[in-house]
Amino acid sequence: MDKSNLRPASDNLEDYLVEIPPVIRFNTPLVQKALQEIRAKTSNKREQARLAFEMARDDIQHSFDTKSSVITISAEEALEKKEGICFAKAHLLATLTRALGIPTGFCYQRVLRKGTIESGYALHGLNAIYLEDTGWFRVDPRGNKSGINAQFTTDTEQLAYPIRPELGEIDYPYVFTSPLDSVIDAMETSEDCHALFYNRPEAI
Repeated sequence: MDKSNLRPASDNLEDYLVEIPPVIRFNTPLVQKALQEIRAKTSNKREQARLAFEMARDDIQHSFDTKSSVITISAEEALEKKEGICFAKAHLLATLTRALGIPTGFCYQRVLRKGTIESGYALHGLNAIYLEDTGWFRVDPRGNKSGINAQFTTDTEQLAYPIRPELGEIDYPYVFTSPLDSVIDAMETSEDCHALFYNRPEAI
């Protein structure tokens, strides 16, 4: 999607900088440690955003990839367990960048659950970041593997999944100020991560 087509839910950038307890909290121990690591390397906002993205993408294993049963929701949980699905990784990235003063929102796509229409659909979570010199752009901290190569780019998007409208997939243009309630509810009420695979909302 061309970044000019992104539709922020709010025109007030301050709405993309706030904490959203308990999911987005800045002052927890491991979040503070991660922020110190980023600040020690650079004060440049673009580079800070890139480092936060790479931390969420590379340092946190995707629970579906590893077939883990563990569900993490907040940034602190993801850092503690070093794992999480796409939503948790997006929560972590938003926590780090917001704490660094970089407006960040939540974006979603509707994708095939297992690659076929018969397998059904599920939401996939990612982020949009705002930098003064580029405006809004999307990044996907899902985590790379064979066939997936998401990168931090401010011009042409390089996300995890190509969206195939002909198969019923949807690339939602919205940049939400907070995670969807339906997403958090599915994460909180699923017995384990295996159940969460099927309990994820199918649409926004």
